[in-house]
Amino acid sequence: MSAVTAAAPTGGYFDAALQSQAIRLLPADYLVTDQPVALVTLLGSCVAACLYDPALGLGGMNHFMLPGGQTNDASCARYGANAMELLINDLLKRGAKRQRLQAKVFGGGNVLSGFHSDPIGTRNASFVIDYLAAEKIPVLAKDLGDNQARKVGFFVQTGRSFVKRLPATRDEVVDAERALYGRLARAPAAGTVELF
Repeated sequence: MSAVTAAAPTGGYFDAALQSQAIRLLPADYLVTDQPVALVTLLGSCVAACLYDPALGLGGMNHFMLPGGQTNDASCARYGANAMELLINDLLKRGAKRQRLQAKVFGGGNVLSGFHSDPIGTRNASFVIDYLAAEKIPVLAKDLGDNQARKVGFFVQTGRSFVKRLPATRDEVVDAERALYGRLARAPAAGTVELF
């Protein structure tokens, strides 16, 4: 069984730090596969949930930007509620069993200035922990919060993960997030999602 979702990026590269073939996920991406690759993403205030079924060696990752969205944009993985449903549904369609799913979650750093009263990183981190608790999916590892960006690698067949914290002054992460949030404000998403 070889799988890459339609919402996932194509192509891969060799990640020297991980010494593995890898596929990079960008904000609003998700991917499920059983291939011997690492899924890699760069996170600031965004969160990546990594889920896998250890019995099948099948796993996936999402990269969401905001906790929740409107009901008319359910196919958009930029919202945590949608990204989690898309990821879980794709795993189940490929044979994973809900009771075997395990999670590792990363990100939610408060890297954007100007969001002190209700920081988006904190909201994203709280959302993913609450969501997984409600779904009864155990969180085996987490690296959430603080004010640093992170590079995350997740090996889908084994569930092994790698986190590298990046300097708090990493301007390209902050600049990219500001640009994405600006585009979100101007461009609503639309679509549907199949719920189990």
